[in-house]
Amino acid sequence: MSKNRQPVERPASLLPLAHRERVGWHDHRHHQLVYPSHGVLQVSTDAGMWVVPPHRAVWLPAGVRHSHQAHGPTQLRTVNFTRDEPAFGGPTVLAVSPLLREVIIALTTDDAAAAEEGPAGDDGLTVRSRRNLERVALDQLRKVEELPLHLPVPADDRLRAIAAALADDPADRRTLAEFGRAAGASERTLSRLFRLQTSMTFPQWRAQVRLHHALILLASGSSVTSVAAACGYAGPSAFIEAFRQAFGTTPGRVAARPADASGHRP
Repeated sequence: MSKNRQPVERPASLLPLAHRERVGWHDHRHHQLVYPSHGVLQVSTDAGMWVVPPHRAVWLPAGVRHSHQAHGPTQLRTVNFTRDEPAFGGPTVLAVSPLLREVIIALTTDDAAAAEEGPAGDDGLTVRSRRNLERVALDQLRKVEELPLHLPVPADDRLRAIAAALADDPADRRTLAEFGRAAGASERTLSRLFRLQTSMTFPQWRAQVRLHHALILLASGSSVTSVAAACGYAGPSAFIEAFRQAFGTTPGRVAARPADASGHRP
């Protein structure tokens, strides 16, 4: 069973989460950058979800209700920004450059997160140093490409039935017409609804479902070959190529493996 944690209300924080551990629904008065430096994090909002590997982060604007769930042991790092920071208008998945990663880690170490006007310890950051790092982080965020990795939640009951079937079995190869016969709607109607409610075609939406499920399985320790089969790919090569195009890395680099206390992998 999964267990729930309370959100941490600090300017920057590091929260280790166990496999399937949750942070319950909440929102913030400030904007927040959410980054899993290790593990895979599912970030949910009322409009849909993202499944985020360690080289991606999510920008959550102030006031957006959200929750988190870890898949595999996960290092959840968050950095808060004031509401007047001109970043992104809605929840957005972003690439994390090597520089941005190191800045986030510096801001979210225990000493840095707890520092006041002076150093919190030998390695602590002053408020001025922290503000400088936050400006570097914002500058890096403006430079990265926004990535379309959002999985919208459709509102129509027939689409939700299809979504539930694919959540249970992402390898389900039924066509939209076949799903329509089970859901009581024509292929044309369902196709129109998918475009209207998710801004994706059905094949695009199913591809996202499979990639999100693949991230969860990889974080749980499944092999690349077994994940490819479980998610409906023709073989490991097809899966690796689809994964690389979507996430900018290979599934082998995302697969669960030990991290040190700072979230770095060997």
